[in-house]
Amino acid sequence: MKPRLKMRLGDLLVQESIITEEQLQQALGEQRKTGHKLGRTLIDLRSITETQLLQFLSQQLNLPLLDISKRSIPSEVVNLIPEVQARRFRALAVEDRGDSVLVAMSDPADLQALDHLETIIAPKKLSVAVAPEQQLLQAFDNLYRRTDQIAQIAGKLEEEYAADKMFDLASLTSSDSDNETTVVKLLQSIFEDAVQMRASDIHIEPGEKVLRIRQRIDGQLHETILNEVNIAAALVLRLKLMAGLDISEKRLPQDGRFHMEIKGHKIDVRMSTMPIYHGESVVMRLLDQSAGLLTLNETGMPPHILARIRKQIKRPHGMLLVTGPTGSGKTTTLYGILSELNTADRKIITVEDPVEYQLPRINQVQVNHKIGLDFSNVLRTTLRQDPDIIMVGEMRDQETVEIGLRGALTGHFVLSTLHTNDAVTSALRLLDMGAASYLVASALRVIIAQRLVRRVCHNCGVEHQPTAQEKAWLNSVSRQDFTHANFRIGTGCQSCNGSGYRGRIGIFEILELDEKMIDAMRTGNPQDFACAALQSPNFTPLAESALQYLSEGMTTIEEVAKLVEDVSESQVPLSRDIISQQGVEA
Repeated sequence: MKPRLKMRLGDLLVQESIITEEQLQQALGEQRKTGHKLGRTLIDLRSITETQLLQFLSQQLNLPLLDISKRSIPSEVVNLIPEVQARRFRALAVEDRGDSVLVAMSDPADLQALDHLETIIAPKKLSVAVAPEQQLLQAFDNLYRRTDQIAQIAGKLEEEYAADKMFDLASLTSSDSDNETTVVKLLQSIFEDAVQMRASDIHIEPGEKVLRIRQRIDGQLHETILNEVNIAAALVLRLKLMAGLDISEKRLPQDGRFHMEIKGHKIDVRMSTMPIYHGESVVMRLLDQSAGLLTLNETGMPPHILARIRKQIKRPHGMLLVTGPTGSGKTTTLYGILSELNTADRKIITVEDPVEYQLPRINQVQVNHKIGLDFSNVLRTTLRQDPDIIMVGEMRDQETVEIGLRGALTGHFVLSTLHTNDAVTSALRLLDMGAASYLVASALRVIIAQRLVRRVCHNCGVEHQPTAQEKAWLNSVSRQDFTHANFRIGTGCQSCNGSGYRGRIGIFEILELDEKMIDAMRTGNPQDFACAALQSPNFTPLAESALQYLSEGMTTIEEVAKLVEDVSESQVPLSRDIISQQGVEA
């Protein structure tokens, strides 16, 4: 039975003294201009809150009021209502009850929508609940994946090529061909799904019998398997055309990039191809230019580390290193620092491979190894351009390191990155790369090491009691008292795609070189340097910072365990008295 109001919504709200007659007339006048529904108009005019309206409708229509953000809804239930109709009527199927379907709606008094929904789910009956519109819109983005659409288009594409496994390059590059249209639709669906799921990378990997399309979301790969392996060559070919690569070259790796706009997001795509046994593998890094750069305040750094970094970047000269593995957020941190230093009275030059984000007022140089424009050559010229600040994308070889260090000694503030596990080993890596110990001791001033761990989903996160095995592990890596710790895990919901995690949070350690460390570095003694660093009262190792986030319920034991295993063994155990004893014995 359809829910019906006994009177018009506006009259009922006035009768219940929720709004005044004047507010109703104002809303009706605005409604005639915009064409929006009365309820939405009243909310936009702030005559009533969405919560008040939903509670009122729930009481008047005797319908349950749902919080769907914490529900984990199976895809087969969601797909009972096609996405187009779901978005049009602001309606989401949340539960299949056998003979009926529970549908959450933002406006359950919309009789036209109810008529259409009854037709869609027939022969099952329609049961209605009320839900906030914003939650429904978020659920549409999270739950209506493009995986089915991708599979359907892939099937159609395989049928088009089934008769002839040799691809016609002319027909593929022609925008008028049916094959090309299907390929473009498939790629569009793949990119839309990736943007919708906040993926940072897309992997296209042909196997012997299947085609794997994988997305990296919050650092983890999620796989979709297509049986239509024959379409891989068509996909790779189209992507090569988009990136301006040589479509005839399949034996050698190639790199390229292109830009596209997906669902209102301006995406910069960095693409890499590599020949593998069953074809060519393609990996694409997605950079959302429309999201804008994060400032230092937005990087998630703890206030005490943020204050220390701000103090260090005020130096007129010296070197600052940001270290960590690929995908740890080093570039985000460097750009955050640059955005804070980017003022009219400073000349800033960056040497990058590639230039990921374009910054106003900053002179950014793109490295091009094919013509000999590498880091060291550009850096030499950069020093003659009268810069105040230089950012080198990565310290890759001895020559680049030494030029950067000498630049830091001659009145420039130099920023760069290293691929090392932690801050302590980063300074020692410069020595391993052949830099003179006196240069490192004189120029290096601060090292920031960082990692990203997945954050517990705020929608489905619940308290967690550690198991005996987890307690034993915690006791083995730290002497902290976790008695009052707030351990949490995510149970899985539509907001986090059932993973229990949504988004990532940075774990940071900062090492500011003091006299003891500088003396140890000058003598080239790595053991003395490590002991001096670990005994510094201002130094908190990465693993110890991660354990603090764990005790506050921001991440899980599983995530911290992976981080602790990854960082250097010298940081476990973490107790400072043990570190001190090791240093004395050394």
